[in-house]
Amino acid sequence: MALSFAVVASSSSIMCKAINANNHSHLQDLSYIKRAALISDKSAGFTSPHPNFGCVIVTPSVEVVGEGYLYAQGTKPAEVLAVEAAGERCRGATAYVNMEPGDCHGDDTAVSALVQAGITRAVIGMRHPLQHLRGNAIRALRSQGLQVDVLGEDMQSKLVEEARKACLLVNLPFVHRAASRVPFSVLKYAMTLDAVKYMGHFRRCFLDGIGKIAASSGHAAWISSKLSRNRVFELRGRSDAIIVGGNTVRRDNPRLTARHGGGHMPIRIVLSQSLDLPEEANLWDLSDVSTVVVTQRGARRGFQRYLASKGVEVVEFDILNPRDVMEYFHDRGYLSILWECGGTLAASAISSGVIHKVFAFVAPKIIGGKNAPSPVGELGMVEMSQALDLIDVCFEQIGPDMLISGFLQPIPDLTPTIPSEDETFAIDPTVAPFETSIIFFYKTWDLYGAFSNFSPHPIQMPDEDGNYVTWFSVEHYYQANKFIGVSNPLAQDCIDKIKSAKSPEEAARMGRLTQRRQPHLVRSDWESVKIDVMYRALKCKFSIYPHLNSMLLSTAGSVLVEASPHDLFWGGGRDGEGLNYLGRLLMKLRSEFLGESSAASENTCIAL
Repeated sequence: MALSFAVVASSSSIMCKAINANNHSHLQDLSYIKRAALISDKSAGFTSPHPNFGCVIVTPSVEVVGEGYLYAQGTKPAEVLAVEAAGERCRGATAYVNMEPGDCHGDDTAVSALVQAGITRAVIGMRHPLQHLRGNAIRALRSQGLQVDVLGEDMQSKLVEEARKACLLVNLPFVHRAASRVPFSVLKYAMTLDAVKYMGHFRRCFLDGIGKIAASSGHAAWISSKLSRNRVFELRGRSDAIIVGGNTVRRDNPRLTARHGGGHMPIRIVLSQSLDLPEEANLWDLSDVSTVVVTQRGARRGFQRYLASKGVEVVEFDILNPRDVMEYFHDRGYLSILWECGGTLAASAISSGVIHKVFAFVAPKIIGGKNAPSPVGELGMVEMSQALDLIDVCFEQIGPDMLISGFLQPIPDLTPTIPSEDETFAIDPTVAPFETSIIFFYKTWDLYGAFSNFSPHPIQMPDEDGNYVTWFSVEHYYQANKFIGVSNPLAQDCIDKIKSAKSPEEAARMGRLTQRRQPHLVRSDWESVKIDVMYRALKCKFSIYPHLNSMLLSTAGSVLVEASPHDLFWGGGRDGEGLNYLGRLLMKLRSEFLGESSAASENTCIAL
């Protein structure tokens, strides 16, 4: 009996040790996944828009040997950077990624990097939100023999859900893009503490117009503290665009700059139905960042021409409402919008269902005045039971102010997993993945995103002396060519800066800004040669990457359209009015490749 008891005790001890070890390993997995989510956000304020990818590589001895994050659209994947940092220590290691790899459709660089480096296990925080990318990398990694654990599927617990939520939150704008046709929108305002008696019920009554966002005269300068305003600049830097209404332009004459010293500056958008706007305004100064004015069709044609002469883009809608406007900017590729508008426009946006989160800065001030404007206008609610509840409310003290934030809409549920088009085709071959005769492409993460001139595919092109030079992307090469051959040191300096730009987005911003500010640096024949410049760069790209060549040839018989709704030269435009030169050049290139293929086949037949 004593011996038997000893054996049982020993078995229990072994079992307990195994359970503790598993729990410890489980907690380590979640810790590293959260770390991947954290570093994926490092480019915030510097580049946008793009999904946030982070990768952490950990050895069996539990040592972090490599980390990486996607810096911008069209740059090296996070997984590649992490593998490069880890080197040979990748062998037998585990890769932790906050989201399933897939920042450029048609490109498997991230998966190949993990496989070739010798990674044996991958822990993934969430599947890719976009249908055409969802599950692809997971299947590819498993087919190569890697153990792949996906949070919420292969790993389940309350702690797992918390880690998965961290992965969802860091890519919330991207998740919303996948789930709806509007960007993730945040309403921000600062207000006074006039209605302090209601603050205990803040979650229900903040949308009833308590507090004041300005004096009864309309004066609203610096309600909140400097620390709160710094947080606002951070919010701006994380956004693709900032929206205000006509009243804000008339009363405050804002600049709406991020003022963070980073590279990314959000586009400024003005919504005005009547276009009753001043001729002189800070927003018409485009030296640092562009402005888009959205209005009702036919409003003040003369003023529209005036804005156009200043370089301000004007977009007309038959009926101006927030949802249609947000769907339009969704089509432009924007992921996140910050609303800094007054109460009337805020109420309209909330009623239209386009506001997802609220940031309310409450200052310990009282200003009074029954006619003072409130943060949210009339919503048609007459009882407290009709008030909108915030979800996941957070309270944070910032200096003397209180920041209250929460969601107006729940995080979209991406489960159950909807099969990708390829998976659907595998299940039912009668459903062809691409039946349409028109193929649209725009952002690199879109279907056929690799067709974009912003895709992460370096090219080698000859310089003026015939020497081959490597460019990080087609866009780098295209922007630099605006200034090639100009006998001015500033032009050469601009070329060098574009060439070393970290991302296609930054190269485009440098080129466009210099072209706008210093047009004398642009080569005199640019308008006549720019199409040829783009074509040569595209031909190089699709010649040196076999998988891109195959993808292009697979579209034979389809019309290719660059789906930018605002670029009427390279894109197809909002209503098909664009010239679509990028799509045309790709179709011309496709025909050239198909002709070469046919000629090669004929020569082979003759030889036989």
